Amino acid sequence: MTEELGKIEKLDIEQFGLRKLYVVPLFFSGAEAPQDYKEKLEKYWREVNEQIANQEVKVGKVGRIYHESISIGGEEGLKIVEKINSLSYLIAKDKCGCGAVFEASELADLADECMDWERCLLMGFFSQKVARTVSEFYQQSAGKRYEYIGRRIDETLLKGEVAILFIREGHAVQFAKDIEVFSVAPPALDEIHRWLRDRSKAGEENGSEN
Repeated sequence: MTEELGKIEKLDIEQFGLRKLYVVPLFFSGAEAPQDYKEKLEKYWREVNEQIANQEVKVGKVGRIYHESISIGGEEGLKIVEKINSLSYLIAKDKCGCGAVFEASELADLADECMDWERCLLMGFFSQKVARTVSEFYQQSAGKRYEYIGRRIDETLLKGEVAILFIREGHAVQFAKDIEVFSVAPPALDEIHRWLRDRSKAGEENGSEN
């Protein structure tokens, strides 16, 4: 069962033998992103770090880090994270500096295949038949990818360990039954969702006027 981290007050003593996983929603921000969005992201990642640090006092230090899109572990994997998401990197680097192990969570070929199909979907199609075909291939690829991530975590996360998984919302990873999953949801997460909804709504309104 997945629980919202911000609402957890204390943990049953019998649960301390379980493996624990903090699932952190992953958001990206390019150099061209609006300044107000960047500020909300910075606030979000600060709150994520604070919530996890508070829970470490109760259940123990984070021992492993998993990050979407990364198929290489150790320092090399961390360097890749720094290039694609500097804010999640800061948390990962800090935890690894305190003894956590950065694990590869993806199979490179499978992740690349899934992202390629996703790019195809975003292009749009004139033919509904082609659209359905591409969608089916994407779903098949995504299913295999999420299955691999879940299996990878199950194989590397040891009994009693605490870990973090950085992954985009809407994922379909299924975790092992003996892994207690906590969804990290600081207040700033709602602000980001609201900003994205407003942005999408404004884009639809502008499109209908043209």
